[in-house]
Amino acid sequence: MSSFLALLIFSFAYFFIATERVNKTVAALVGATLLLLLGIVEQQEAFFSEETGIDYNVIFLLIGMMVIVNITLKTGLFQWLAIRSAKIARGEPLLIMIILSMVTAVASAFLDNVTTVLLIAPVTILISQALKIDPVPLLIMEILSSNIGGTATLVGDPPNIMIASKAQLSFMDFISNLAPVAIIIMAAFLAGAWLIFRKHLCVSDARRQIIMQMDENEAITDPPLLRRCLLVLALTIAGFLLHGPLQLEPATIALAGAALLFLLSGESPHEILRDVEWPTIFFFIGLFIMVGALVKTGLISQLSAAVISLTNGNMLATSMFVMWFSAFASAIIDNIPYVATMNPLVTDMGRELWPGLQGTELLHNPELLPVWWSLALGACLGGNGTLVGASANVITAGMSERDGYPITFGRFLKFGAPLTVASVLIASLYVWLRYYVF
Repeated sequence: MSSFLALLIFSFAYFFIATERVNKTVAALVGATLLLLLGIVEQQEAFFSEETGIDYNVIFLLIGMMVIVNITLKTGLFQWLAIRSAKIARGEPLLIMIILSMVTAVASAFLDNVTTVLLIAPVTILISQALKIDPVPLLIMEILSSNIGGTATLVGDPPNIMIASKAQLSFMDFISNLAPVAIIIMAAFLAGAWLIFRKHLCVSDARRQIIMQMDENEAITDPPLLRRCLLVLALTIAGFLLHGPLQLEPATIALAGAALLFLLSGESPHEILRDVEWPTIFFFIGLFIMVGALVKTGLISQLSAAVISLTNGNMLATSMFVMWFSAFASAIIDNIPYVATMNPLVTDMGRELWPGLQGTELLHNPELLPVWWSLALGACLGGNGTLVGASANVITAGMSERDGYPITFGRFLKFGAPLTVASVLIASLYVWLRYYVF
């Protein structure tokens, strides 16, 4: 009975999250609360169990990075980057699009893709208005770039943060395994964009001169604060790179960076913490409790057994199935709740195949690791498939529509769907060659 109720509550919550008929944070919290009130998952299990409870590594990593970004936002750094990029391109729309896409991808790898598009998109619209061109193609390019760039690192995309915490993978694990293929996909993406847009994005010399006359230095509102922010960002990224040898979790590094920046900047915690995306944080909390209920009632074990049966235990077939199914699912629904459901499934699948292993010996089994990477690639790249595939997509579309430039589902699909298929094909070839051939 408890299994049925857990599945029913989870399915209803997932339906409302996917369709956005109810705010996704409200849907997740209502579902989690029902599971607690009905006793399907105990409070002790929800709040303190590693197996069925809230993943605090994810929660505090997100909070720490949000604090660092919120303080850095006050300096005007990202506006400076966008205007400087446009001037480096000498006002040429095609070059502006390519350079801003590259800036977005790199920033998304080391901050997070949602924050990056929040900061880059408004300036992109401003530059497009000065050039009198449609900003929608540039914004779509930035959305797609943010999801590709976010694929490359542990902190770039929330699904990667969740996978890293569940599988106990380090920042360098993500860099060494996912950054190479993300760079290849990004290069192919930019080459394709150049071929598609090279004859369509043209403006007069007069319009280009408007861009060249912009002063990017005016965007920097607080140079002393900027220097402190850059120092802390550098130290935080260095901490992520070294968190394995330091034996510190990424969440600890992020919180240390946030605390140091509070100390150095003198910013009011009330103001900065008010701007933390608390709805996102509580969405994760509700989600973890709901997925924990599925784990406790054995539903995840049944799903993992079904996947093993489908692929006959062949790990190459399992990796390919996980990647393509993840890409398809993430294109239809937000990739965050999808990965929250898949994480315990991959772990349970490992237990089914190697019952004698446990802990990192199981999670880092050489045969299971490619499945983790396939999950990350499928979920992050699949977010480019449709306008609702990832949080960055929805947020950018909302900002664009507010400024009078609606991004329709069909127009995004025209760019996103072919890119998703091409990028997952490249990722599949990469996984096959790297983990099963050489």
